Parts: sequence; structure tokens; C-alpha cells
Amino acid sequence: MKIIGTILAVLLVVVLGVGFLGGDEETQNNENQKSFVINNDDPEKAPIFELQDYSGEIVSLKDFKGKVVVVNAWASWCPFCVNELPDFETLQNEFPDEIVVVAINRAEPLEFAKSFSDKLGLSESYTFLIDRDDTFYKSIGGFSMPETLFVNKKGEVELHKRGPMKIDEMRAIVESILNSK
Repeated sequence: MKIIGTILAVLLVVVLGVGFLGGDEETQNNENQKSFVINNDDPEKAPIFELQDYSGEIVSLKDFKGKVVVVNAWASWCPFCVNELPDFETLQNEFPDEIVVVAINRAEPLEFAKSFSDKLGLSESYTFLIDRDDTFYKSIGGFSMPETLFVNKKGEVELHKRGPMKIDEMRAIVESILNSK
């Protein structure tokens, strides 16, 4: 009986692995495109990233020059992250001309991450990026989930928040950055 259970477990792992690695040619081509993150070795500067959004376009931190950028590392398996995602939509809507919210998914397949944010009704609310290799999270020394960088207009990290936040805290941080000279 133990042998049958072991064989079934191995078969399940193989089937799931093939399903995960399979897919149509377009998906495979998108999965093969590399992204990168450069940690400037300067803790006050935000890591420069070039990652793909849900439509396959390359998005860089440089694209948001002159704006306050809120960069959140998230994953669907993190309950705190899931709770925060709608608050980031609220934050983006409250400061539409002053800030950009960027949510970077940690190494989950594009289709899965997009389906997840679609179910929450958020995919079109702000910028969602896919980090297949989890390079952004590693570049910020991530060890807690979620992790959020608040970056000022000069590209400097004003706050690296580890752990969950509520909308009031997010709002206060953004207002403080916007009001600082």
C-alpha cells in the first residue's frame, strides 16, 4: 500500500511539473524573456528594475522619474499581501497625479498572477509586474512579506516597510514624502 501511495505521489509531481512547464508557444516565449534588477549598492537609492507587465511590455523604475513610486513585493500565497492589494488601489486613486503604485509579483507564473489580481478586480488599477526570478525581492534584502519601498521623486528610498500596512499608514507615508522638500 505504501508503494502505491509513493508511486501516486511521484506521478502527481511529474504531472504538475509538466503542466507548469508546458503551455502555448507565446507563453513559453514570454517566459523566456529575461528581466533584471540592479541594486546600486547604495541603500538610499531604489534598485533599478526592468520587468514585464501583464501585457509583456518592459517597465523600468526610470519610467516613473519625477514621481513618488510605491513599489510592493507580493505573492498570492501571502495573506497580508492579498489584504494590502486593494489598499494600494485606493492609494493610487487618491493621488493619481502624484504617485505611481507598482506591484511586483514574486516568481509566480504570469497567467497565475494575472488571474489572481483579475479575481480581485485590480489588474487594471495600477502597474503589475512579474519578476520570474525574484530578483527585485532579493535585491532589497527581502525577508518578510509583504515588503514595500516608498521612493521619492529623486529615486531615493524614503522608507523600506517590512510587513503589512493599512491604508491610513500608506496615506501618511505618501503625504509625508509629497510634503517634504
